[in-house]
Amino acid sequence: MNTFLPFTRPTIDDDTIADVIAVLRSGWITSGPKVQALEQALGAYLGGERIIRTMTSATGGLEMALRAFGVQPGDEVIVPALSFAASANVVVRTGATPVFVDVDLRSRNATAQAMAAAITPRTRVLMPVHFSGLACNMDAILTLAQTHGLRVLEDAAHAIGTRYQGRLIGSFGDVASFSFHANKNMTTVEGGALSFADQTLTQAIDQERFHGIRKDTAGNIDVVSAGGKYNLTDVAAAVGIGQLRRLDEFNQTRRALAHHYFSRLSAHLEPDQLPATGDDGHSWHMFAILLPWTQLGFSRDIFIQKMKDQNIGIGIHYPCIPGLTYYRQQGFNPAAYPNAQQIGAQTVTLPLFPAMTVADVDRVCDALLGLIQ
Repeated sequence: MNTFLPFTRPTIDDDTIADVIAVLRSGWITSGPKVQALEQALGAYLGGERIIRTMTSATGGLEMALRAFGVQPGDEVIVPALSFAASANVVVRTGATPVFVDVDLRSRNATAQAMAAAITPRTRVLMPVHFSGLACNMDAILTLAQTHGLRVLEDAAHAIGTRYQGRLIGSFGDVASFSFHANKNMTTVEGGALSFADQTLTQAIDQERFHGIRKDTAGNIDVVSAGGKYNLTDVAAAVGIGQLRRLDEFNQTRRALAHHYFSRLSAHLEPDQLPATGDDGHSWHMFAILLPWTQLGFSRDIFIQKMKDQNIGIGIHYPCIPGLTYYRQQGFNPAAYPNAQQIGAQTVTLPLFPAMTVADVDRVCDALLGLIQ
C-alpha cells in the first residue's frame, strides 16, 4: 500500500531544525534578532529597496496595510470573488465594504478591466490576488490605480518568489502581503510579511503591529492608537530564514512537477479545466483543476473520498467568496460572478510540494484518470 500523499507538506531541513533549537536555548524566543535577520534577508531577496515588516499572518498584514492606508467605514475595496475568505474579511474588519469582481476562468485572477468597471467614488484600494502563484497583470492594475488615485494592496499570499515580467512580486508596486503559513511555498509555521516602499506607512504599520506603541529616544513608551498584536517570534523567524535559503530551489521543483501534471492531463481535460500555464515566473503554489461533477455522475465529496481511499489527499481552493454564508447574508449573490462560482463548485487541488517526485505526480494522475474516464 502506498503511503499517504497529502495535497501539500512543508520541507524543513536539519539545519533549520538546529537553528530553531538554538533559538529555544538562547533564552530569547519572541521578536528579536532572528526577526530582524529574516526581514533583512527578505529585503535583500526582493532587491534591497523595499521596507519589510513580518507578522503573525498574511491576514494580519492585509488588515494592517488597509488601516495604514486610512481605510474606514464608507470606503470600498475591490476584491476578487475567488480567493481565500481572508481577502474580503480584512476589508469588513476595517468597516469598509468589499466590492467583488469576477475572475478569469483560466488564470483565476481578476483583471484590470474588471476592476475598472467596479470603481466608484468610494473606492480606496484595489486588491489583486496572485492566485496559486500566477502574477496578475500588474502594469495594467498599477496604471488603473494611478489614473484614479487609488492604493494597491497585493494579496501575494501564494506568490513569494513569483516573478512578473522578470521582477519579483513585492519588489515593486505599492504594498504586497506574503503568507508563510505551513502550506505555502516557504513557511514560518504561521506568519507573513509586508513589502512596501512608502515610508509614510511605516509608523502606522509598526504601531498597528504592536499595541499602538510609540517609543521615544530614551525608550519610554506611549500608546497613540488601539493597535493590535501581530509580531512574529524569533522561533518562527528561524524557520523562515532556513526556508528562504531554499525558496528558489523549492519553486523550481514546483514548476517541474506542474509541467509534468500538464504533460499527463492535457490530453484528457479541456483547456478551461486546467489552470493557466503561466511562464517561468509562476511559483506554482497550487495545481487546481476543474471537474464537471454532473457530467461525471458523482460529487466532489465522493471524488475526494475515492482519492483518499488510494492514499491521496485533495484540497479545495476555493469556494466563491460571495457564496459563503456570511457574504450571502450581506446580500451578495454568487451568480453575479459566474467564473468564480464555476471554479468554486468544480475545483479540486492536486498534491504539489517540493518533496514530491515525478512518480508521485504519475500516481495522482493515474488515480484521477481512473475515476473520471
